[in-house]
Amino acid sequence: MREHAECCEELRVHPEILERVKPDMPDEECLYDLAELFKVFGDTTRIRILYVLFESEMCVCDIAELLSMSQSAISHQLRVLKQARLVRNRREGKTIYYFLADEHVRTIIGQGMEHIQE
Repeated sequence: MREHAECCEELRVHPEILERVKPDMPDEECLYDLAELFKVFGDTTRIRILYVLFESEMCVCDIAELLSMSQSAISHQLRVLKQARLVRNRREGKTIYYFLADEHVRTIIGQGMEHIQE
């Protein structure tokens, strides 16, 4: 049996609600960018990398070892995370260390974990 989305029993628009909400609605481009950001979180490997970096900054070798993956697979996913501005890096000699880009990313990961554990 297929579930249907709930509909209003009576077709009636509530202008007072619309007037209050409409000015705060972001434009389509902003909502598109937000959806694209959340798509980045839709990949288990990227989530695993973000969680590792939530705990500590690491180089590609360490992340690959910890997650039992190839360095090239990790590098590819780190590129995606960098393009989404979720991860940054710093060079120390010949080693590049990756870390979460800012507190927003830390908050998203922390609150996400908190939410699923409730």
